Amino acid sequence: MKIGIDKIGFYTSNMYVDMTELANARNEDPNKYLIGIGQEKMAVIPPTQDSVTLGANAAFKILTEEDKKAIDLVIFATESGIDNSKSGAVYVSRLLGLSPYLRAVELKQACYGATAALQLAKGHVALNPDKKALVIGSDIARYGLHTKGEPTQGGGACAMIVGQNPRILELEETSACYMEDVMDFWRPFNHTEALVNGKFSANIYVDFFKKVFSIYREKTGAKLEDFAALLFHLPYTKQGLKGLRAAIEGADPKISSELSRQFEFSRKYGRLVGNLYTGSLYLSLLSLLNNSDSLRANQRLGMFSYGSGAQGEFFTGRLVPGFEKMLDKTGYEEMLEKREKISVSEYEKVFSSLEMRAENLELNIEDDPAVFVFAGIEEYSRKYLKK
Repeated sequence: MKIGIDKIGFYTSNMYVDMTELANARNEDPNKYLIGIGQEKMAVIPPTQDSVTLGANAAFKILTEEDKKAIDLVIFATESGIDNSKSGAVYVSRLLGLSPYLRAVELKQACYGATAALQLAKGHVALNPDKKALVIGSDIARYGLHTKGEPTQGGGACAMIVGQNPRILELEETSACYMEDVMDFWRPFNHTEALVNGKFSANIYVDFFKKVFSIYREKTGAKLEDFAALLFHLPYTKQGLKGLRAAIEGADPKISSELSRQFEFSRKYGRLVGNLYTGSLYLSLLSLLNNSDSLRANQRLGMFSYGSGAQGEFFTGRLVPGFEKMLDKTGYEEMLEKREKISVSEYEKVFSSLEMRAENLELNIEDDPAVFVFAGIEEYSRKYLKK
């Protein structure tokens, strides 16, 4: 049975901060951010958006009434959850008008969560071939103002419909996983910003990639030339480049050149948005699909998913004939181009406006052009609206 990604959608906020301006404000060389980290713009998430609304807006872009009838599993992967008990998937399912006769759960393992959700969805469809699953990776990356991690922030969501006979990417059966208990990145209950050991985390990322890529190749006998592209989790795009360099070290220059060229297509959107945590790998996939000039049906894509703490997985998929018909490059380019550039001081004000513990809160939703918005809190109950 062929199972995989039938549709993929993406959403981010309507605001961003320019990384050159942020570097200047932090008394840093702009090239440290533009080249050293690999970022041009960073999405700024307003108070009227959270992981729930970002996820709902991403899914809304791709859902049809036919999809809604077939979906009986919603998995919401996030490390930016808004409740310690109630799943974000429940909120999203209601906002999207899905049938109440389904399973709705939230899943967490740092940035790996959406990949775990994708694999669970694949298994669900294998047992229920006439059904579909909605997988959402939605996050707001927060490290704090004036921190080393600040330029690797961002936010947004990717949504995928998983089903039989997919029209974009058929997921292959073999994958390679590795887990190890390490403290490279974490966020305690009393923190709204993540704690991270940056250099340690970057090294662990590359080590995990080498391990799972090697295990996959041992299992399958795959060679580097068997991949049309290698995709990476991109907390910042330079990190994925480090992984790619590890993969192509000592390889045929022609193969290395082509994989490097495809990597540039895959990180185009990430350079303009920043860190999506759970959604970053899948934004990389969407960016490649929308921007590459040479992908063909039946080609194999290799994907490395990493979540700090730490979990890694390398898995693959094959492009389905006609996959390009399922894409909306123009729509996403317009969304990114229409965003408003805000000043560093405005960004700092927005960043500091988080009110996670408020009992009552009323937000001005008029300036937010999104379909779904977070309108406020009433007696600790969060209020979501469709505009």
